[in-house]
Amino acid sequence: MLEILAIIFISFTVIIAAIDFLPICRDWLSRIHIGRYKSKQVWNQSITQIGLKWLNHTPKIKVTDNTRLIAIDMLKGNYTKGVIQHWQEASLLLGISECLKYGGDKEMRSGVEQFLKTKFDVNGNWKKTPAYIDSAILAYAVMKLEDFNSERLKPAYDSTWALIQSHIGDDGTVQYRKFMKNYRYVDTIGFICPFLVAYGLKYNKPECVELAVKQLEQYERYGMLEEHYIPSHAYHTGNALPLGLFGWGRGLGWLSIGLIDAWRELPSEHEAKPKLEQFVLKFARAVLTFQGPDGNWNWTVTRHETRADSSTTATLGWFLLQASQIQELSNECTAGAERAMHYLMKVTRRNGIVDFSQGDTKDIGVYSMLFGILPFTQGFCIRIVNHYNNSKVV
Repeated sequence: MLEILAIIFISFTVIIAAIDFLPICRDWLSRIHIGRYKSKQVWNQSITQIGLKWLNHTPKIKVTDNTRLIAIDMLKGNYTKGVIQHWQEASLLLGISECLKYGGDKEMRSGVEQFLKTKFDVNGNWKKTPAYIDSAILAYAVMKLEDFNSERLKPAYDSTWALIQSHIGDDGTVQYRKFMKNYRYVDTIGFICPFLVAYGLKYNKPECVELAVKQLEQYERYGMLEEHYIPSHAYHTGNALPLGLFGWGRGLGWLSIGLIDAWRELPSEHEAKPKLEQFVLKFARAVLTFQGPDGNWNWTVTRHETRADSSTTATLGWFLLQASQIQELSNECTAGAERAMHYLMKVTRRNGIVDFSQGDTKDIGVYSMLFGILPFTQGFCIRIVNHYNNSKVV
């Protein structure tokens, strides 16, 4: 009996150790010969192949920085959270939809159709109704699909709008979570603003567009560092105090997504277009100021000593590429986007996975110190290179 118990104990110990050791070993091996891409076309093919594979089998993103006794986190349900997956899937879908604008193939279209079947029922509703506003960016990504009869999914879009409405606070802007009613996160801008503008314009709901513009304007008023024009992680609606770090890289990324995609969606004659364009110009100047000589942005953009973050670089690269449509900063923004792509090519593994993205944030001011793969980054790399290669914005 003792021998059996000893064997069982040793077996469990080996399994637990393997769960800890194998990811470290896999990352080390995968980084051999990293960054050898020279052609954007070859890089695009490689990263897109991974993105398509991940769309229906998205890697689970850790919510913990633990690298030891990971099995305990798994057993407790603390290893990953489903809500994080929404913005991973959204980014991959945004990247693939950019590919499909310029062609794509049967495999790509089949992958998208399979994904839609897993998320929506025959009546156009979510199969699993989201509880958090993070899902709005996924709804936006679905709306950006062309030739997939996405109009039939209006019930899901309507429920997403209802979800956002249920999170509107006393100040008339959207809460990140209902149990944190006095905080306004920069993340929320990226999650909701593109959807609100696209949905509002498509279904003639001007109040949606107005809410997106208000969310951006209020953040510009209370959440931005004067002169340097970079966002804090959050701000408090009661006393207007900024919270967390000024210059958190992915925070800049969230702001950039919400701002630039909302601006792109607005028609040129819309009254809010000039206001957002000024916001874009001021933020673009700040973004260019903090870009590193290798084309990257660090996870804290104000400190060159901190590690470079691929998720920040991918999102800000997309922002600059779109901002280059504004004549006033066209050349500078295009050059900045090109530098960002060159950096991202240098941190792409030989199998096409873009590496060295910061892990999931734990709380306001509590940031991950792990840097690895993130489907969110992969999707924005696909998005930026396809737009760059196939549009006149070069």
